[in-house]
Amino acid sequence: MSVKDEEDIVDKKKRELRKKKFRKFLVFLLIIAVGFILYVTKDSWYNKLRGIGDQYRTIVNSGQLAEGNFPIEVGNGNEYQLVRSGKNIIVLSDSYTYYYDTEGNLLKKRQHTYTNSVIYTSGSKTLVYESRGSRLSVEDDKDVFYKKEFDNNILFARISPEGYTGVVTTSDSYNCEMYVYDKKGEIVYERKCIELVSDLSFMNDSSGCVISYIQAENGTLVTTVECVDFSTDNSIWKSQGINTVGLELYGYKNGAFVLGMSACGYLDENGQISSFYQYDGDMKGGSSSEGKSAVIINNDDRRRYVAVLFSDSNSQPLEIELETPAVDVTVSGGLAYVLTQQHMMAYDFNGGLRSTADVSDSYTGFVKNGRHVYLKSYKKIDRIDFES
Repeated sequence: MSVKDEEDIVDKKKRELRKKKFRKFLVFLLIIAVGFILYVTKDSWYNKLRGIGDQYRTIVNSGQLAEGNFPIEVGNGNEYQLVRSGKNIIVLSDSYTYYYDTEGNLLKKRQHTYTNSVIYTSGSKTLVYESRGSRLSVEDDKDVFYKKEFDNNILFARISPEGYTGVVTTSDSYNCEMYVYDKKGEIVYERKCIELVSDLSFMNDSSGCVISYIQAENGTLVTTVECVDFSTDNSIWKSQGINTVGLELYGYKNGAFVLGMSACGYLDENGQISSFYQYDGDMKGGSSSEGKSAVIINNDDRRRYVAVLFSDSNSQPLEIELETPAVDVTVSGGLAYVLTQQHMMAYDFNGGLRSTADVSDSYTGFVKNGRHVYLKSYKKIDRIDFES
């Protein structure tokens, strides 16, 4: 081999070595760039990644009852209503509205003169109205924002997170009349209804709502839903009848979830029935939030108790067997909270048991607010810490 050939081989090896070093340098730069991007965007992925290993870990809460101002005594067992409002809870009796903070301190006691009073809350606003009476008020623990009095009786009223209020009253000339007020109490929508409205639910930042009617079709009571926008007199859609007597209506985006007496179902953004579920037993409660829904059903004859979860309008219902009769349910923060005669439980919508606590069988309902669960019984309200 000539000297020149040897020099060519040496040069070739040097070039290959330089290429390898350059490739390693590029890989190093790429790793640095990816690491920098992951660090900058860690808020959007870290918590999700961290939860992958824990998503089926069940948190066992102690169920220990809070002391101090708890339990909150509610008189001689008179009927009362318990709701949440912001960080507070509110108790409505036949004569007073009581505002409490999370520690059970009484913030405000406001007398009312309503008969058959009903309370609804959304966000930090509270709506108190007189069922089959003529008066209502919108308030919080500090102020009464406005009051209304109607010529006809109030059938029901609802309030939205933005502070809009929808009121349905009786009518001398129509089946009912519907009024919608903004957060200042100014009228934004009015409707004379040929059909009797059974419920309404705000949607799309209170720019519209869905309303339900109960009608007879072929000798059967069905629920029809209509989607309206407050800026126009024309409906966005009106559904065909769902084969159940609708008890509560929940709007989301441009669709709705109907909680009925014998069945429940979803209506999509075109008003078409996208899901329908017939109960096998007695429906004891239901709840829906942002398109996720949960229903509890007790079949005492068969001793079968289930919670049925719907992750969205097109999902198949997921049935979860419960050991003891179901008492109450609510959907909040993407989880379904279920109270039975022995346990308080939180499920994700894949059916995973996220958290649980042992409770007494004396409770008739609950309110979930932040990291606390407020348990309602005949004469008192207890509180437990409940991590989920």
